[in-house]
Amino acid sequence: MRANEAEILIIPGLGGSGPEHWQSRWQTKLSTARRIAQRDFERPQLEAWCRRIVAEVEAAEKPVVLVAHSLGVLAVAHAAAELKGKVRGAFLVAPPTPRAIAEMDTVDKNFSAVPMTPLPFPALLVASRNDSYAQYADVEALAHAWRAQLIDAGIAGHINAQSGHGPWPEGLLHFAKFLGTL
Repeated sequence: MRANEAEILIIPGLGGSGPEHWQSRWQTKLSTARRIAQRDFERPQLEAWCRRIVAEVEAAEKPVVLVAHSLGVLAVAHAAAELKGKVRGAFLVAPPTPRAIAEMDTVDKNFSAVPMTPLPFPALLVASRNDSYAQYADVEALAHAWRAQLIDAGIAGHINAQSGHGPWPEGLLHFAKFLGTL
């Protein structure tokens, strides 16, 4: 599959991925990409985030490829059962673990009940060895449970603008290869 054959839905995490974040940069580069705008990126509520993702997927006119970061990854995992059919694949980056969510006062704690069942679509999960929001072993367990391919990003922090991943060309290469498998 090529990028122009799909609707690429970008699903940011807490804070909404600002203008220097790789998701924002990819959105401007990929002609069929659009961001799923949540009502509240600062005080996320799981049920509302999932409903919005499902509605955007249902509204898509082409097959969908999801590109989620951080808390957006967990929202995708929670909504996955309702996304069968139109979603051809998901590119998932740097999910936080329940321990990290427990420390975030503004985040709905329901996010931390992470589904540990296979995703109903192919997925590629990219994780860092020194992400402050997740231990690598925990992300390995998620990848195994979700039957997602895991890419070890090495020492890369949370894979966001603050960790030096503004444009993130390596990620775009992984994404292009993943699209080619769909």
